[in-house]
Amino acid sequence: MNKIFKGTLKWIISFAVIAVLYWFILPPINIKSRDFISFLTFSLVIFVVINAFSQFIEFLKNLSNKDTKVLGLPKLNLKAIGKPVKFVLIYVLAVVVLSLVASFIGAEVFNAKNYNRLIEMSDGDFTKDISELSQDQIPVVDRDTASRLGQRKLGEMSDLVSQFVIEEDYTQINYKGKPVRVTPLAYGDIIKWFNNNSQGIPAYLTVDMTTQETTLVRLKDGIKYAPSEYLMRDLNRALRFKYPTKIFGNISFEIDDDGTPFWVASTIGYKIGYWSGEDINGAVLLNAVTGESKFYKVDEIPTWVDQIYDSDMILTQLNYNGKYRSGFFNSIFGQRGVLQATDGYNYLAINDDVYLYTGMTSVTSDESNVGFVLTNLRTKETKFYSIPGAEEYSAMSSAEGQVQHLNYKSTFPLLLNVSNRPTYFMSLKDGAGLVKMYAFVDVNQYQIVGTGNSVDSAREDYISKLKTENVPDAPKDEITTVSGVIEKINSAVVDGNTIFFVKLEENQTIYSLPITLSDELVFADKGQTVELQLNGSKVKSVKFN
Repeated sequence: MNKIFKGTLKWIISFAVIAVLYWFILPPINIKSRDFISFLTFSLVIFVVINAFSQFIEFLKNLSNKDTKVLGLPKLNLKAIGKPVKFVLIYVLAVVVLSLVASFIGAEVFNAKNYNRLIEMSDGDFTKDISELSQDQIPVVDRDTASRLGQRKLGEMSDLVSQFVIEEDYTQINYKGKPVRVTPLAYGDIIKWFNNNSQGIPAYLTVDMTTQETTLVRLKDGIKYAPSEYLMRDLNRALRFKYPTKIFGNISFEIDDDGTPFWVASTIGYKIGYWSGEDINGAVLLNAVTGESKFYKVDEIPTWVDQIYDSDMILTQLNYNGKYRSGFFNSIFGQRGVLQATDGYNYLAINDDVYLYTGMTSVTSDESNVGFVLTNLRTKETKFYSIPGAEEYSAMSSAEGQVQHLNYKSTFPLLLNVSNRPTYFMSLKDGAGLVKMYAFVDVNQYQIVGTGNSVDSAREDYISKLKTENVPDAPKDEITTVSGVIEKINSAVVDGNTIFFVKLEENQTIYSLPITLSDELVFADKGQTVELQLNGSKVKSVKFN
């Protein structure tokens, strides 16, 4: 009976240790997961160690027994120790062999076509697919700037700043037709969690990428599931216990059309061999407030979700596509038509989706792109645009060269359609990371650079230089004349210059007139008749009647 009890106790202790380990590591219970195989191996080792330790304790106990003089010295039960050790060694050997076989079956040399097809590309039409953005639609906020704006906003909230910090998610999404970065607050530390966890995390931040407006959105019911939570409300633990077999990939923070916060957890599957060709096969959407969740297959995911596919995974698949266009051996010896993604990437908002943008260049790295790709991060729809031009870092250097006396540094470019020309747009920052200027760089001729203290002035400078350089398809001047009676007129100082804003009767347009156009603007008043000469939407001259 005593022997049975000791054996049972040994198993109980082993399972208790393994359960504690599982609580913290949280591997998926899935034989296709390397994490699970590692956890299983480690669990067996734990059992072997506890078994050996129990046998050693039994040996020491018998050694101290008073009857040893009569019965002789006890012997350590090596057989009871050796059997589990032997089993674990056989298991480890089997795992190593099977892992090598699985890796061999999924090797690129045998599956070049399959790796090439992990992402399918179709040819796109730049001017048709990418519409020209108005000045107030161009994103000027990158992740670094969003982080600075978020910290400043939280610092203004005296009731929150002492208890909470900001998660550095800053996921880019489209929210109500505008590009926005969103991120939740988090508990400052475990003591602050004890003080506040009953109410939950009270707010999240949104940063408008076009206006830089930063909003702290307070919630009626706080966020109860987050990475900074503990116990069963810890985000990873909540997901794992609800979906024990799912292999989770990237987890991002998003909000739906009503502003409700969600965690979007992508799930991973394998398309090549046993565990090669990693891809996304769905996602779990977990309500950050209530903890309610649901798994969706890729083609069933709600359209308000913007980022299912991880950017690094997309870049990896793009490199496979470019590398194996003509088979495995061509990627090594001939390298005919072999392409690779450039070192950086950015995001582009098109309609109601977020697209990853990156250039495609030759493997010879000749500092030029043969084109670029746009990948929908919700559906993985990918289009290739055959537009040769400067690669992004060359364009960044060109923009920095225009303001080299100021020592500003460029952000990674965003690809825009400016007058039906593919154009890089970037912000120029000072040493403190503050945006000071903006630049537009022509993709085809990266020596053409327009800069300015505002997006509008930088764009005007760029278009002016396109005309000066006699670019064949540069935008033409469209001179029109508008006249009418002034209904409203107000002035404001913009970037150190006085601007008059004029609205004419029976005309909904508000015209911007710099004081440099006419000294008479100072004396202009409601009821006067005025004639405006326009180049596109810009007022070129003003005449009072």
